[in-house]
Amino acid sequence: MKLGKVEFCHFLQMLALFLCLSGMNQAELSRSKSKPYFQSGRTRTKRSWVWNQFFVLEEYMGTDPLYVGKLHSDVDKGDGSIKYILSGEGASSIFIIDENTGDIHATKRLDREEQAYYTLRAQALDRLTNKPVEPESEFVIKIQDINDNEPKFLDGPYTAGVPEMSPVGTSVVQVTATDADDPTYGNSARVVYSILQGQPYFSVEPKTGVIKTALPNMDREAKDQYLLVIQAKDMVGQNGGLSGTTSVTVTLTDVNDNPPRFPRRSYQYNVPESLPVSSVVARIKAADADVGQNAEMEYKIVDGDGLGVFKISVDKDTQEGIITIQKELDFEAKTSYTLRIEAANMHVDPRFLSLGPFSDMTTVKIIVEDVDEPPVFTSHLYSMVVSEAAKVGTVIGTVAAHDPDASNSPVRYSIDRNTDLERYFNIDANSGVITTAKALDRETNAVHNITVLAMESQNPAQIGRGYVAITILDINDNAPEFAMEYETTVCENAQPGQVIQKISAIDKDDPPNGHQFYFSLTAEAANNHNFTLQDNKDNTATVLTRRNGFRRQEQSVFYLPIFIVDSGSPSLSSTNTLTIRVCDCDADGIAQTCNAEAYILPAGLSTGALIAILACVLTLLVLVLLIVTMRRRKKEPLIFDEERDIRENIVRYDDEGGGEEDTEAFDMAALRNLNIIRDTKTRRDVTPEIQFLSRPTFKSIPDNVIFREFIWERLKEADVDPCAPPYDSLQTYAFEGNGSVAESLSSLDSISSNSDQNYDYLSDWGPRFKRLADMYGTGPDCLYS
Repeated sequence: MKLGKVEFCHFLQMLALFLCLSGMNQAELSRSKSKPYFQSGRTRTKRSWVWNQFFVLEEYMGTDPLYVGKLHSDVDKGDGSIKYILSGEGASSIFIIDENTGDIHATKRLDREEQAYYTLRAQALDRLTNKPVEPESEFVIKIQDINDNEPKFLDGPYTAGVPEMSPVGTSVVQVTATDADDPTYGNSARVVYSILQGQPYFSVEPKTGVIKTALPNMDREAKDQYLLVIQAKDMVGQNGGLSGTTSVTVTLTDVNDNPPRFPRRSYQYNVPESLPVSSVVARIKAADADVGQNAEMEYKIVDGDGLGVFKISVDKDTQEGIITIQKELDFEAKTSYTLRIEAANMHVDPRFLSLGPFSDMTTVKIIVEDVDEPPVFTSHLYSMVVSEAAKVGTVIGTVAAHDPDASNSPVRYSIDRNTDLERYFNIDANSGVITTAKALDRETNAVHNITVLAMESQNPAQIGRGYVAITILDINDNAPEFAMEYETTVCENAQPGQVIQKISAIDKDDPPNGHQFYFSLTAEAANNHNFTLQDNKDNTATVLTRRNGFRRQEQSVFYLPIFIVDSGSPSLSSTNTLTIRVCDCDADGIAQTCNAEAYILPAGLSTGALIAILACVLTLLVLVLLIVTMRRRKKEPLIFDEERDIRENIVRYDDEGGGEEDTEAFDMAALRNLNIIRDTKTRRDVTPEIQFLSRPTFKSIPDNVIFREFIWERLKEADVDPCAPPYDSLQTYAFEGNGSVAESLSSLDSISSNSDQNYDYLSDWGPRFKRLADMYGTGPDCLYS
């Protein structure tokens, strides 16, 4: 059997260790002194027996039990009278002892990493008496380590970062491997580190496991990530040692070692002149290979003729320079602009200034394109004034607009009628002169805001808008009037000179210096003996009494005409009538009642008594209505059980009476009375579908018509009666009697020559009697004449 170098070394080590331990056990190592063992009745001398520490090699792979050691007492003469027993950890299960010889063997493979030692107790007994001949002693079996565990990286795999451009020897990360073998015995747990992958960029300290950079100027922009493989080997890295590996991912972090650079030295953009203010004209970007904060930059316009027209800002997300318009562009004024723009890093690392400068310049040229623009008014808002007395056609003012394009197309004007719905104004299409088209009224609308449209003659689609505010000047064209509708009263016991009302006036006009009103009584009322008027000179007047005592029976209402004049030029006036009612007042002069009819009531009948009488009358009316309602309900022909479902039933009444001769079932006099007023009740839950026509008026009404009318009335009442049976029930009313005026309708007597009965009325009975009318009637269509 051929052995490799590693296996041969292991074999020699195990053989040497085994021979050493076996020799120590066979020579019983050394004797330890025990305490004297005393038996009853006599004293024993001190005995010596072997229980020293034993060593067992772990991971024994043999087929026979592994010899551990031997226990022996000097009492044992070798005649078999002494037996040995073993107790403690692993006794009988792992370790067994030959009770005759004291030889100890291990029956299982042992692993030091699971348990490093076992504590057992040994005793020697007399085989016959089973009594101890030596005191129980404790000893230890220690598991001897071999190199059977490789180093392991418990925290791997690792990730780490190091700034790019770091100097050689910069620490990256430390890796640590552990070995489960005994660190106190041999080199089985002594680990050294080495790098298997990642050279020449990184290195590792053999004893500490610290990974460091090995090359200078590693550039993240060239390569930003490295994968390292680190090995840990025990036995101090010698041949035959066990090893383990782990991976380390090292990422180069960015530093600001790249300045921004524009891809082009100049840019050109075309922009229409109609582009609104704040619109984006262009986006430019300087390239920077760095990332994150190291790539942040700012842009500014450092030179050019567009400094006040354009501005540039930075997009925080894309780091682009955004050029926007600050002022409106005008192709006719300037056709192009040139800008010098600088881009610079915001965060510069002083270590890399030698790689700079960390800024760059470019030129941006902006070409303004001509656009057909609408006409422009000379003023954004025109203010004009006109008197409300102005006649139709009066010139108010003029607006002006021009075509800003180079073609300078002629302009035509018009008014946006959505802003002048009443068409108060006109405008001359060529000159822009605004005139009045209707009479104006300041009180209706004091200011007119209209929009004037200016349209290019060559391109009507181009329309400009101007705004005109026309203020209407006031004239005195409204007479003054009462400020409100006054409710004026005078007490019957009023005294002369008593103030009964203070009045004021209003005027729809708006004079520049304010209103001034003058009050007086009209000429026909100036000499009345009842009331007088006093002008207070503050746009108010006071009405006073001129006599004492007023009586409602004589005159309950007075009408006082008051003349009001304003201070306009020319002044206007109006006559307003003040209505004064005579009232009965209490002691404080507060009006109680102003109706003259109150005197008609008896003197001793108070208001409370009147209310009580009215309440009694209402109560009696309610009682009468209740009694009538109850009686009507008792007369209802049908009474239904509430618990019984009567819907969708047909109720038939097939009573046959004795005609006119049967006076017991019906009162014929009542049937013949067509003037009976019936209280028609409208059914609340059902609207009748059949509308009955009003009955025709007959000069001579036969009795059968009376019966028919009676039946129709009953049907109509049943349809509209709210107390009638359920909705889909059917009531049938029919009449048949022996006393009919038609007598017998048999054909036996119909053709007798002496019959003078007229049967023409049968045609009025409906379609069912049409055939009889044709057979027995005397009309022109009669078959028998």
